[in-house]
Amino acid sequence: MSIIDKARKLRRTIESLAISLDDESAVKNVELFTLWHPDTDYAVDDRRRYGDYLYKCLQAHTSQADWTPDTAASLWARVLIPDPHDIPDWVQPSSTNPYMKGDKVRHLGKIWVSDVDNNVWEPGVPGTETLWHEVEA
Repeated sequence: MSIIDKARKLRRTIESLAISLDDESAVKNVELFTLWHPDTDYAVDDRRRYGDYLYKCLQAHTSQADWTPDTAASLWARVLIPDPHDIPDWVQPSSTNPYMKGDKVRHLGKIWVSDVDNNVWEPGVPGTETLWHEVEA
C-alpha cells in the first residue's frame, strides 16, 4: 500500500470518528471535518468545513456552487457553540443556530451571557434586557 493510499485510509477513519462528536467538541476540532464541496449529496446533520467555520446541514440536498454554507441559510447553519475559554464575537444567528442559555459573546466592547435558550437577539440593544446580561471581562 502506497503512502497516499495509507493517508486516504487514515483520513476516512478520522472522518468516521468525527461524526460521533457533539457540536461543542466538533467546533473545537473543525480540522477533522471534510471541506464543503459543490455537486455533493448532503444529508441532514452532516457537518462540513467552509472557510474557518463548521456548518451543519439542515435539509438533504445536492449542493450547488452558489449554495455555499455561508449564504444558504435554509440548507446550512453555522455551529455556534462557543468555547468557554475563548469568548467569540457575537454574530447574528438564524433561528436554526441560536445561542443557548449560558453562551458568552463579545459585543459592543463588552462580554454578554445569554439568559435564555434559542436566543437570536442582539445583546446590549433596547428591549433585550431580559435576554442577555453583561459580565466582567
